[in-house]
Amino acid sequence: MTNPDIVIIGSGIGGATIASGLAGSGASILMLERGKKLPATPHTRDTRAIFVDGHYRPKEMWREAGGAAFNPGNYYYVGGNSKFYGAVLIRYRKEDFSAMEHYGGVSPAWPFSYEEFEPWYSKAEQLFRVRGALGEDPTEPFHSIPYPFGPVPDEPPIARARAELKGLDLHPASLPLGVDIDAWLKDGKTGWDAFPNTGAGKVDAQTGPLAAALADRNIRLETGAHVEYLEASSDATTIAAVHYRQNGTLKKVTPKLVILSAGAVNSAVILLRSPSSDGKGLANRSNQVGRNFMNHNSSAMLAIDPRRRNTSVYQKTLMLNDYYLSDGKGGKPLGNVQLLGKIDGHILRGNVRLAPKFALDFMAGHAVDWYLMCEDLPDPESRIMVDGKDIVMQWRRSNMQSLDGLTKVMRENFRACGYPIVLSRPFDKRTPSHQCGTVKMGDDPATSPLDPFCRSFDHRNLFVVDASFLPNSAAVNPALSIAAQALRVADHIRKTELVA
Repeated sequence: MTNPDIVIIGSGIGGATIASGLAGSGASILMLERGKKLPATPHTRDTRAIFVDGHYRPKEMWREAGGAAFNPGNYYYVGGNSKFYGAVLIRYRKEDFSAMEHYGGVSPAWPFSYEEFEPWYSKAEQLFRVRGALGEDPTEPFHSIPYPFGPVPDEPPIARARAELKGLDLHPASLPLGVDIDAWLKDGKTGWDAFPNTGAGKVDAQTGPLAAALADRNIRLETGAHVEYLEASSDATTIAAVHYRQNGTLKKVTPKLVILSAGAVNSAVILLRSPSSDGKGLANRSNQVGRNFMNHNSSAMLAIDPRRRNTSVYQKTLMLNDYYLSDGKGGKPLGNVQLLGKIDGHILRGNVRLAPKFALDFMAGHAVDWYLMCEDLPDPESRIMVDGKDIVMQWRRSNMQSLDGLTKVMRENFRACGYPIVLSRPFDKRTPSHQCGTVKMGDDPATSPLDPFCRSFDHRNLFVVDASFLPNSAAVNPALSIAAQALRVADHIRKTELVA
């Protein structure tokens, strides 16, 4: 496979899913992944190693615009960031596909409707073997087929929390999850949220679509292959070659089609670092590559009752969308609330360094741990840039009034449920786990690098299929939307590029 038909850069949700969608097409496909396979070691279920020592964090440093360096929460393994994700596979709400007014501005519409996209959501749910329930969440959009499996069961303290929220006339609902809970717990009695997946309990990019794709002998995966730049053809209308470094050697491959799926930050970086006549990088006629970076405004919230222990092991089975489309009083949207995986003293230690361990253990043992998530609106000045070898993040947060409002109303709700202590803390830029934007799709090449099928307007054989295509961040986890679009794009490629 010296010069394959297709090169896919990255093995995360986008790359792995599009590979599965192209399996059986007869095309020769080379997947390039900069990381290695995640090994099974004692660290995989060790909260101190993961959350305090940062055993799995990357060695690289990024910079904030202005100069301060930080270590990002990006992971470079086969399967990408999904190896550590919370396995929440939730659809955007139907309203997210239309322009929606928020406290911080307007969230833009997609270039097509929810109804057009819905079949691909259903296919993605089947591929990732999602466990969920319909009829619990009033914001749930139309499903043409039900979830393939019933929901992951609540543990007793979470069943109690569900009943408490219902007692406030709210609508707690089961999170749609890509988790086989029995298989997960066989390898250790921990949650899965932010834990590395080295078995079969969590359906991530590697254990789901990539495993299916690699059953096709025409699809090959190379690891340790760090793509440095793309080379355009002499007339600049196509991508002529992919240049990558492997084991210290610079290599070159010349496919017919290139699919860039390195993640919203690194896909933008590869395009910006690629040589071009105007010096702006590739696929950048619109001057929008790297711009419109979004990363949900989010906080952790601990609802603590010192009189009751939370004996949950995994916890993460509930969400609440009562404030998703409005603030509950006729105002603008706030966001999504969902459970975090169960924390312990080591996990708290990763964020609160000076508190004594016994106090952190007591707090964790008596808390129900929640994740509050609000939409970050696209802004051209919120962007990813490159400065020599450095990745520079200029994240201009927006719509923070929604997070403030959601924090306030949920603090009131949890106190009404009987939790006298409610603590919250925002997540910072070290955790770009919901990174999106940067190479957005749209109808107009003057304002968007990609068309609605994620093809570059500038280079007809280049597709960008990962969270970077998203025109808005909504206020839910992006994984299922990335997977659904990857299946849609794969179908389009089969019909338009691989026809005999």
